[in-house]
Amino acid sequence: MINALGWRALLYKEILRFWKVGFQTVGAPVLTALLYLTVFGHVLEDHVKVYGTVSYTAFLVPGLVMMSVLQNAFANSSSSIIQSKIMGSLVFVLLTPLSHWGWFLAYVGSSIVRGLAVGLGVFVVTALFAMPGFVAPWWIVIFALLGAAMLGTLGLIAGLWAEKFDQMAVFQNFLIMPMTFLSGVFYSIGSLPSFWQTVSHLNPFFYMIDGFRFGFFGVSDVSPWVSLAIVSAAWLVVSAIAVHLLRIGYKIRG
Repeated sequence: MINALGWRALLYKEILRFWKVGFQTVGAPVLTALLYLTVFGHVLEDHVKVYGTVSYTAFLVPGLVMMSVLQNAFANSSSSIIQSKIMGSLVFVLLTPLSHWGWFLAYVGSSIVRGLAVGLGVFVVTALFAMPGFVAPWWIVIFALLGAAMLGTLGLIAGLWAEKFDQMAVFQNFLIMPMTFLSGVFYSIGSLPSFWQTVSHLNPFFYMIDGFRFGFFGVSDVSPWVSLAIVSAAWLVVSAIAVHLLRIGYKIRG
């Protein structure tokens, strides 16, 4: 049974945790995305055309927004869990009458909030340079929510698994970052050789970004329905793993 009051209190606490240092957790990623847009847009704007008529800078905006959503959703839940474990404050959450579902809803929910907050900030700033269209806004909302939920759940798993910051860095640097950058943020996979197109289709992050970009332009490398099915299935799998780890108290109960 889910303790509604309990998980909402934990959700509120997790949102306050990142919002109190909003300049670092929200402002810094927005600045980073702006630098990417400035550099790549300036260098490649006159040399790369995507989907026929879409300018490269406009193409880049949704990719940077989604990349920011994914990376910050992961960072939120993973950093919260590992910091609480190392500082010893996790015991206070363990003492509450929260079920594993309550933990899951609170940590993933706060990750979604942070991911969407950063994504919105990135969009507002980058859209000043090139405003993409809004052909199918519901696809934008669906993939933003699914992407943030997916990475928030992965961050929860990583935080439970890691016992120190070095292990968390391994997870971040050798899994999340490469999969994010190799997912079509800066390019259309149609421009890649066939081998790398095949590799890209094995990356679930590609479907999140491709489906998200479809909402802006109405064009994508893969049908948004295919992307929706793959991303939804992947999230259900990682959610099942995360809930199971929370249920057995993996690395959080002695």
